[in-house]
Amino acid sequence: MKLTKEFTNLEKSAVKLTVTIAKADVEQSYKSTLSKYVKNAQIPGFRKGHVPANVLERKYGDSLKADALGELIDSSLNEIFEKETENRPLPYAQPVMDKAPELDVTKDLTYTVTYDVFPKVSVKDFSGITVKEPQVTISDADLNDELKAMQERNALVVDKKDGVVAKDNIVTINYSEIGEDGKEIAGSKRQDYVFTVGSGENLYKIDDEIIGMKKDETKEITKSFKKDYEDSDLAGKTVKLSVTVTAVKVRDLPALDDDFAQDCNAKYKTLADMKADISRNMEAAKNRRVREMKNNSLLEQLVEKNKFDIPASMLAAELDGRWRMMAQQFQTSPEQLEKMVTASGQTKEAMLTQWTGDSEKMLKSRIIVDSLLKERNISVTPEEIEAQYAKIAEEGGLTVEEVKKHYSDARAKEYLIDDTKENKLYDELYKEVKVAKGDKLTFKELFANN
Repeated sequence: MKLTKEFTNLEKSAVKLTVTIAKADVEQSYKSTLSKYVKNAQIPGFRKGHVPANVLERKYGDSLKADALGELIDSSLNEIFEKETENRPLPYAQPVMDKAPELDVTKDLTYTVTYDVFPKVSVKDFSGITVKEPQVTISDADLNDELKAMQERNALVVDKKDGVVAKDNIVTINYSEIGEDGKEIAGSKRQDYVFTVGSGENLYKIDDEIIGMKKDETKEITKSFKKDYEDSDLAGKTVKLSVTVTAVKVRDLPALDDDFAQDCNAKYKTLADMKADISRNMEAAKNRRVREMKNNSLLEQLVEKNKFDIPASMLAAELDGRWRMMAQQFQTSPEQLEKMVTASGQTKEAMLTQWTGDSEKMLKSRIIVDSLLKERNISVTPEEIEAQYAKIAEEGGLTVEEVKKHYSDARAKEYLIDDTKENKLYDELYKEVKVAKGDKLTFKELFANN
């Protein structure tokens, strides 16, 4: 097909493509479409395949031209995009035609479409960038916290002998709100609610108020909530509750000894083995988190220094993906999730607006990384992947063969390759920016906002 094309850059990484198809190809496309109609048309008074062309044109003229036009546009776009590298549409950005052209077989055909393309970003300036690296030391207290958590996960939950509620006990309660008339408020009753005292994992935050109560005891509690309380339905209000404790339990923690270590994992022979493994895992987790924080800081500064807009279709696809993921988490459909959100007094549009800022930052960071990978032609060798296997094995206390088995799936292997490329890129970038010591953090603080 003989055609000419012209690309015009628009705002927000959009492109206008103007295509002109030569008259001869327009005429040929129309004749080809007409020939198909002739072969398949069935009109009373004519045998199939023998309807005169002029009869078909009089009867189906508009349809003929519409089909020929559609075929010309589709064929020309496919031909252009097969060869085009820089101005290909995003996968979720179909070309849009504002106004369909008229088909005239005696003239060249010109049409225009607009669509979004991948943003063109050239990251060259790294001046003034300082990345602060958190200083974290894993203490004996951190290790003991991890051991205690393992004890609690493996603890037996038993009835408390004296039945008196205390901090860290696991309680079961029945409760309801009481109105000014002393009667239960309809719809506020809840039975068999279980939580750990001191965790604050209850709507009214009555942990302190039930301490000292006994099993089967009922108590009226009056609770006032500040205006900025997390639950808007309770903020600034005072409520009266009737609370009955129906069960009080405690965790019977296993002893920290070799038997406990063996019960946790057959690979441990002694408690010392388990402690060493926990320490190694904590060190690996610390290093990953510190590197993640460094990378995020670097990308935030690069996004700030390199201004560009996100294509509208890219942002829309990202927000739609987040919405669908949220629906999966609630084990429902996107449509049903919207009904649930509306019933709670919010709207889908408002939630998507709230997510937009973070989504734009994430997309810009991703685009900058992809652009730098291409600009610097970052690649990895089989030897570098082998080294990555060994590193993962060492950090996880595994054999190299176990790691390789985990990454034997094609998608998992591809993820590892991409991750290794990015790490290689960051290693290069940290040689071009200033890396300074950051705040001293405990192990808990390091993961506090993760």
